[in-house]
Amino acid sequence: MTTPPYRADHVGSFLRSPELLKARAGRADGRLPHEELRKIEDQAVLDVIALQRQVGLDVYTDGELRRGGWMTDVIDAVEGFVPEKVQIRWRGDGERVEGSLANVVGARLRQVRRLTGHETDFLRAHAPGPIKMTVPSPSVFMLLSFKPGLTDTIYATRSDLLQELARIIRGELRALAEEGVPYIQLDAPQYGNYVDPALREGLKTRGVDPDRALDEAIVVDNACLEGVKRPGVTVALHICRGNNQSRWFAEGGYDPIAEKLFGGLNADRFLLEYDTERSGGFEPLRFVPKEAAVVLGLITTKDARLESEDDLLRRIEQAARYVPAERLALSPQCGFASAAVGNRLSRDDQKRKLELVVRVARKVWR
Repeated sequence: MTTPPYRADHVGSFLRSPELLKARAGRADGRLPHEELRKIEDQAVLDVIALQRQVGLDVYTDGELRRGGWMTDVIDAVEGFVPEKVQIRWRGDGERVEGSLANVVGARLRQVRRLTGHETDFLRAHAPGPIKMTVPSPSVFMLLSFKPGLTDTIYATRSDLLQELARIIRGELRALAEEGVPYIQLDAPQYGNYVDPALREGLKTRGVDPDRALDEAIVVDNACLEGVKRPGVTVALHICRGNNQSRWFAEGGYDPIAEKLFGGLNADRFLLEYDTERSGGFEPLRFVPKEAAVVLGLITTKDARLESEDDLLRRIEQAARYVPAERLALSPQCGFASAAVGNRLSRDDQKRKLELVVRVARKVWR
């Protein structure tokens, strides 16, 4: 494996401060000028960089603090999306079906600016070590943003829409690689739909073949990686089962997708959710190719409970039966704030979780 190991890793997003949340609300209703919001964002990013340095993480992000959510870098930079209410069954505390805001494609997509350019320059200028930029995978929009009766009046098929998105996201990834960003991560929670039996049945009732959709997702995600991989650049894929206010939407092990996804996706590194029994066992890791690394997301971001170091060491040892320890790393299972409101734990809890990542990683990979 020639890519940097980044043994103490993380998925990318961090809890927003009350000041930042207040500022974003003020900007949304017109009370706060854009320049003032940018100053508050800058300071918040400096604070989260300081946190990462203090706990000793191996790579730095800006916490996605300039975004309203994990995928709004695309939504804000590309015209053609329209807001739409969708019904999602969120699992966890207070499990229920509720209306969630989605962005469906209602016009031909037109990119109006770089997706992450406004984030990257500041992070690069202030991070004391290697940086990571996160971008949604194009396949995430296949199920979320294609609305029959609307989207198909512009893009006849999901494939047509996905090719357009792959072109846009590929351009961003290539720009990041050319700028020397050493770690680029595609976020792809939609793969959770293909491991959950109930969600697979739900797709079928909507006229979507989950196995065919999985194949198409892998093809389009690979298409956006064309021309991106090069020496000195790590390209990663993060998979989870949903992460919104400590809730999730999917359950199930990686078994139904492991052989196709791990064997077929041209990534250097897979960041995989493994914090609870909802993620199944480590056996599917046997399909990870020898040139790829696996980041074990063993530490939950969904609650304040601090995992036992002994349990983490034991689980890493179990995973090493399928992927050698030299190709493993450790991280939380997902971000702490995939949406701006964040998960249900405090910033002190967040710090303790990150310290645990570093502490255990240093014990395993000295």
